[in-house]
Amino acid sequence: MRITHTERIKRELENFSLVVRGAFYKQVHFLKQDIRHLSLRAKKYGGVENIWQARVNRNVRFYFLVKGDTYILLNIKKHKD
Repeated sequence: MRITHTERIKRELENFSLVVRGAFYKQVHFLKQDIRHLSLRAKKYGGVENIWQARVNRNVRFYFLVKGDTYILLNIKKHKD
């Protein structure tokens, strides 16, 4: 699978600490290898077709679109418990 991203996620990443950004890039690496990687806890987001949510850490999630052989990283934000 290939990875690409939107301008939005690039902007939103700037709002997070270096620690969270590092964890994000680690999780993206896992996503590229296997969407079923346990630490991702990837799942379809709501009722929206082909949009998924995955875990960065306990409090942060990122959202991506699956299009063909590409994951398009859409957004990252704090998760409400």
